[in-house]
Amino acid sequence: MLWIKTFHVLFVISWFAGLFYLPRIYVNLAQHNSPDTHTRLIGMAGRLFRFMTILAIPAVVLGLWLYLGYGLGRGQGWMHAKLGLVVLLLAYHGVCYRYLQLFQQNRNSHSEKFYRWFNEIPVLLLTLVLIMVFIRPF
Repeated sequence: MLWIKTFHVLFVISWFAGLFYLPRIYVNLAQHNSPDTHTRLIGMAGRLFRFMTILAIPAVVLGLWLYLGYGLGRGQGWMHAKLGLVVLLLAYHGVCYRYLQLFQQNRNSHSEKFYRWFNEIPVLLLTLVLIMVFIRPF
């Protein structure tokens, strides 16, 4: 079980690296850079999104393995809250994909300030997940 936990945490950390950085690329894209810079940033964003999706899959699968296979936290309030937060993270991941599509189609309607705030969402969600896992407030 310790191996599963180790790899779960490894993939979660790696996935979050992408969740933290991708919206930062969106900030730069929203600043209306030159066409060459725009093309380069779109390429970076697309590759990063694919990579972070590849990392998210084992993070979620291993987390479910721990939950279903070993019953870790099953029936406890903190685990239900954590699972809800994970659903929100998956939704955030999906919204990141939607924004990437809009940038690729030159249809972005949000400002760089919006993306700076959007970039704070995974920080907040990660903080709440860590509180649920380590403090287990309920």
